[in-house]
Amino acid sequence: MHHHGLRILLVDDDAEVQRVVSGYLDGHGVDVVPASTRAEARGELADPSQFNLVVLNLRPGAENGLDLLRDLRAVSDVPVILTTAHRCEEFDRVLGLELGADDYIVKPYGLREFLARVRVVLRRVAAQASSRPAEAPCRRFDGWVLNRRRRRLINPDGEEVVLGKRDYALLAAFLDAPQRPLSREYLLQVTRVHDDVFDRCIDVQILRLRRKIERRPSDPKLIVTERGVGYVFAAAVESTSH
Repeated sequence: MHHHGLRILLVDDDAEVQRVVSGYLDGHGVDVVPASTRAEARGELADPSQFNLVVLNLRPGAENGLDLLRDLRAVSDVPVILTTAHRCEEFDRVLGLELGADDYIVKPYGLREFLARVRVVLRRVAAQASSRPAEAPCRRFDGWVLNRRRRRLINPDGEEVVLGKRDYALLAAFLDAPQRPLSREYLLQVTRVHDDVFDRCIDVQILRLRRKIERRPSDPKLIVTERGVGYVFAAAVESTSH
């Protein structure tokens, strides 16, 4: 493999797609690392910083690419472009963008357009990074403080409240989008920490989190139900360094 300036991970179970895309991009200064399965992709993404971008087929084989995207977004901001088939549901494409994908392109796609989209996403991400101040590690709301770096939640009395992985993921999602309605489907995706079949009802997870942060869980003021949509985190959220 040549060592060019750009390196991308191509997750797709179609060997012909990998061969054609890799050959084309290699001729345009891009190293391509192929992965055919989610397991292969996870192995390559043990260190996401080695890649400038990930191209992820939304449904590689029988596996759901959204799961890999969700897991990747939990640890890295590396840019992601989804590739989808014509028959892929719009719901899945929209959910992919909500989960943090930067763009998507529908198969079959032209190689020139594909390369152009890669370059556009990389330029946009670089511009955002140069203009964005360092993210404050803490979120304050209604007397509470969540330290994202240490994953610690402190109540208004200065006591730590222990959060499970799902509780933390759910609260973090709300604090990233305060006063905006979030759908049950989106919240379910961001809180699926493991692939078990239990406790997938988002309403149960919401109830559990309310019991930890609401003064009166039966009359919630922070996590409010938006009928027909999902839930809204109603409190103002402030980003701070401590």
